[in-house]
Amino acid sequence: MDSLTQIVLGASVGEAILGKKTGDKALLYGAIAGTIPDLDVIFGTLTDTITSVEWHRGFSHSLLFSILLAPILGWLVNKLERKSDLGWMPWTKLFFLGLFTHPLLDVFTSWGTQLLWPFKIRLALNSIFVIDPLYTLPFLVLTVMVLFYKRQSKTRRRLNTAGLLISTMYLLITLIIKCVVTQRFEQALQDQNIAYTQISTRPSPLNTILWNANIDTPDHYLIADYSFFDTQPIRFRSYPKQRHASKALMELPNVKRLIAISKGWYIIEKRNNHWYFNDLRFGLIPRKDGNSVFTFSYRLELYNEHIQVTEVSKTKRDAQFLMKTLWQRINGN
Repeated sequence: MDSLTQIVLGASVGEAILGKKTGDKALLYGAIAGTIPDLDVIFGTLTDTITSVEWHRGFSHSLLFSILLAPILGWLVNKLERKSDLGWMPWTKLFFLGLFTHPLLDVFTSWGTQLLWPFKIRLALNSIFVIDPLYTLPFLVLTVMVLFYKRQSKTRRRLNTAGLLISTMYLLITLIIKCVVTQRFEQALQDQNIAYTQISTRPSPLNTILWNANIDTPDHYLIADYSFFDTQPIRFRSYPKQRHASKALMELPNVKRLIAISKGWYIIEKRNNHWYFNDLRFGLIPRKDGNSVFTFSYRLELYNEHIQVTEVSKTKRDAQFLMKTLWQRINGN
């Protein structure tokens, strides 16, 4: 999830653990704990594109990381906050839960997280977009309201508990919505006599009303979207895999790494005499010229049988047009 959401979650967890004893300091240290796992982005800027993607939501988002770092941070904060006379264990508990709930929330997104690192298993439930106002805004309002009450106040605890419960219930509801949406896509495939081997669904940006689906068939991927306000049948767009044309590239180490990252949902295509690797898991970005592009696309440059990978940048103009078309599509087809 986005940084603001993780800060709010961390602060609320901190308040639940030590708010009654330390007041606003629990919110502060909880917010810090909720931010720490995403510092892997900074380290990612020091390396190449593929390694950066592999590191993101890796070790820093694991249970092991939380177990190792929490006692260190707990000990340090106990030294800083000697007047609290709590000892290092309560602070360790706060930091462990603040650190661990961060990747736990990320599990619900499309990117997922390597919660069980060093095992190379990326858990992703694909039920919530990385920025979802319906999750964050009520949670943020309730957490800010906590600041206006004294630490011994019952209202303060009730507000914080409400924020945690409402946000958690929303996450569980997104899983139910995902099940319903997946069934709608499966029914549409059956009605249109389309044979497939695998289906992956996820919400579109900023909402859980409009959903996207990738469908795997032997030679093509089908991509479709569905809004709860739709009145017309679901339409599937076909994208050829082109595996034979890119067979030689697929044997190169860096391309194999990209294939592993994409979990097999990819298309390698040649455009303007350059090869591009498209990760299908995050859908398409519409453009004014009518040619949609994949959200995550990487340019492949071959140098002495070594592939140099560069992520294709996205522009503000793309984002602005996306928001406009997104709102129109949410309203139905």
